[in-house]
Amino acid sequence: MKKKQPSIKKFQQTDKDDTVVGQSGAKGKGKQENKNTADNTRTIETITLSEVTTCGTCGEDLTHVPACACERRTKIDIIFEKTVEHIDAEIKHCPSCGEESKGVFPDDMAGPKQYGNGLKAYIINLIVSQMVSLNRVQKMIKAMMGVVMAEATLLRYVVRLHEALASWEVKATEKILKSPSIHADETALRVDKKNQWIHIVASGDITIKFLDPKRGKEALENITIIPRYGGAIIHDGWASYLSYDHKDHGLCGAHLLRELTFIQESNGYAWSATMKRLLKDMGKQVSKSEKKLSHF
Repeated sequence: MKKKQPSIKKFQQTDKDDTVVGQSGAKGKGKQENKNTADNTRTIETITLSEVTTCGTCGEDLTHVPACACERRTKIDIIFEKTVEHIDAEIKHCPSCGEESKGVFPDDMAGPKQYGNGLKAYIINLIVSQMVSLNRVQKMIKAMMGVVMAEATLLRYVVRLHEALASWEVKATEKILKSPSIHADETALRVDKKNQWIHIVASGDITIKFLDPKRGKEALENITIIPRYGGAIIHDGWASYLSYDHKDHGLCGAHLLRELTFIQESNGYAWSATMKRLLKDMGKQVSKSEKKLSHF
């Protein structure tokens, strides 16, 4: 007997703001990494029922037989949606005075054509957070929207964000200077084919980055945070930090673990593995503690 194919029935569709990935029961790191999402996203979830109408063995009609259970399989995908909003402002001539009046455009539509905040935020994330090159960002936007945006336009969004964060940087610097301990580090970055340095100063959930052509004390003096700071500086042992001998110093745990790994792999010393476990356990205990440390 020829078997009939099961019918597919879609009976519910919901549009909501929460996300499926990272919800309770999901496996992997998504649960921890999906806490912060963009405000202009949405999740469209559909539930489709695959009905059993005939017995897969004997061909008996099962249309009116109630289901004893359901097995669910889930597919998660992403679709980029381009939204285009037109505002038509009416133009009228007054029959009394003959003057022309025009409807008012929204404040964020200053010219004939502009891009929305969602696209601007996406571009800034690609350039600043993901460190994607301008050329690749251009190609990505063209593939998604069919629009070629000039590199100057992309960079202008980054500059505007920098200007908007000027007041935040002042307040963040004041908080860092009042912290009992700060973390300092530096890393190389190629700018116009020349080697420069990103200097990082962090405390708690505040991180400020500065770009300077120098790596050493001259750059730290230009940034002015560490020379004015009076607490404990946690760093990698770089001599420029240690030159501020009137301050307390502590070695970065990540760098210590890196050094201990090298000692263990190159010499096979058992004490280095034990010390690594001790540092990790101490770090976990401190992170779980509700009592704030007054020192490093």
